Amino acid sequence: MKRRERTRHLIELGGLVVKAGLVDLTDDDRATIYGAFLAVADRLRGEERGNALALWQRKGKRAFEAEIAAK
Repeated sequence: MKRRERTRHLIELGGLVVKAGLVDLTDDDRATIYGAFLAVADRLRGEERGNALALWQRKGKRAFEAEIAAK
């Protein structure tokens, strides 16, 4: 991945953190946000990986669709 593409990718991922409300809900506590990500990663390494991915994907798609519909 080229540097410019990587930078854009990282900015987009950071935008999702903000969009999900994690920055406000944690008072911008980086350790808390990182810990939450580690908990998600642990779950994805476990037996419930498929169920977690399916649930989170549905929830994310619905949120994106609701955002588009609200515009």
